[in-house]
Amino acid sequence: MSETTRLGPLTSQAQLERVRGYIKQGVAEGAELLAGGADAPEGVPPGGYYVKPTVFGKVSNNMTIAQEEIFGPVLSIIPYRDEEDGIRIANDSPYGLAGAVWSKDEARAQRVARRIRAGQVDVNGGAFNMNAPFGGFKQSGHGREAGVYGLEEFLEYKSLQLKG
Repeated sequence: MSETTRLGPLTSQAQLERVRGYIKQGVAEGAELLAGGADAPEGVPPGGYYVKPTVFGKVSNNMTIAQEEIFGPVLSIIPYRDEEDGIRIANDSPYGLAGAVWSKDEARAQRVARRIRAGQVDVNGGAFNMNAPFGGFKQSGHGREAGVYGLEEFLEYKSLQLKG
C-alpha cells in the first residue's frame, strides 16, 4: 500500500516457481540476463512471492521466454530488421493477450498496432482503459470482458428459419 511501491508479489508459491522456472530456462536457452533474475529483490517482506523484475537481451523468437505467457515481471528484447520483420515476430506466437508499440511517429505506431494480433495493444505508453473490451486472440482467449462486448458473452442468439 506504500506510495513508493511499483511492483508487488506474485499471486502464489506455484506462480513464483513458474516464473523462476522461465527465468532459468531463458538463461539455459542462451538469452542474455541484463537485469534481475530468479531471486527476490532486496528489502521485500519475508514470506511473500517476490521475484526481481527481469530483462533478457539477445532473445530469439524460438526461445521459450519469447513464446510463452509468463505472467510475471519478465521482459524479452527481440531484435528485428524492419517494420515488417517486427510485425512478423510479434504475431509469431500461439498467444495474443497484449502487446505494445512505441514510435516517435504516432501514425506509424497506430498502423503497426493495428497489424498486431493481440486483444490489447498499448501505443506509446497509452494508459489501460477500464472501459475498453479486454481479452485476447488465439490461445489467449476469444471472449471479451467489459462493456457491451462482455455482456454479449452471456447471450445466446437464435435464428428462426421460416418457410418463404
